[in-house]
Amino acid sequence: MSIEIKAIEFPTAHEAIQWTYASGKGEAILLGGKNYVAEQAEIDRLAAAGVAFAYLCDHEMSDGTHRIITVPVN
Repeated sequence: MSIEIKAIEFPTAHEAIQWTYASGKGEAILLGGKNYVAEQAEIDRLAAAGVAFAYLCDHEMSDGTHRIITVPVN
């Protein structure tokens, strides 16, 4: 099955996450090994269709360092 999405592709997860912070729009996701930013409605549509993807999150560790983590969906 093929599904089209409206999203912006980024070369790295870090760049995708930073774009969401700077623009205040969308969520960073990992889909098919690629990093995207898409609006929540588009992401909800993917989830409802059963498409496997993961949210990309910037997590601050207890020592103050940051690590990108993924939160899988489907």
